[in-house]
Amino acid sequence: MAAFLRSHRRRAGLSLDALAERTGLTKSYLSKIERGLSTPSIAVALKIAHVLETDVAQLFASNPDNSLLAVARAGENAIENESAAAHYHPLATQLVGKAMQPFIVHPGTEPGPPDNEHAGDEFIFVHSGTVELILPGSVLTLDRGDSLYFDANTPHRLRSISPERAEVVIIVHDRDAGAPPGAPGTG
Repeated sequence: MAAFLRSHRRRAGLSLDALAERTGLTKSYLSKIERGLSTPSIAVALKIAHVLETDVAQLFASNPDNSLLAVARAGENAIENESAAAHYHPLATQLVGKAMQPFIVHPGTEPGPPDNEHAGDEFIFVHSGTVELILPGSVLTLDRGDSLYFDANTPHRLRSISPERAEVVIIVHDRDAGAPPGAPGTG
């Protein structure tokens, strides 16, 4: 994501300070993302994509194009290191302007950020392991084969609680995709 975030930010004519102001994120955190030292959550990536008026897939793609087909091969989404942090692997990054944003996620052992909420709907399918989803007023345990569909405006945090790191498929439908930042109904 690092090189594409930097190039999209510069193409939009924004400094790190300006991007930080418009996204509500810190300049130092955005700098870490651009340098490849930090991987943003789905909510953060969507927020950045909205401000830059781009598809979130373009921020992650190694060579984005406007194909009509995107294939992801087994093994392409392996965890690079065994840190406790979550690993996000976007899928179909070659396709621009998608209505849905699919990811394979290996949740960390600690819950994600407490302010993880974003526009649209989210679907979670547990491919392996067990996860805990923390929502306001409830904690849901999802095992292999379980799924959940919910309004992503609801604050939510996900963590792996199984002995082996869980793997989940997350699909985000961003209702505000394509709307200019600040338009009515955008988050």
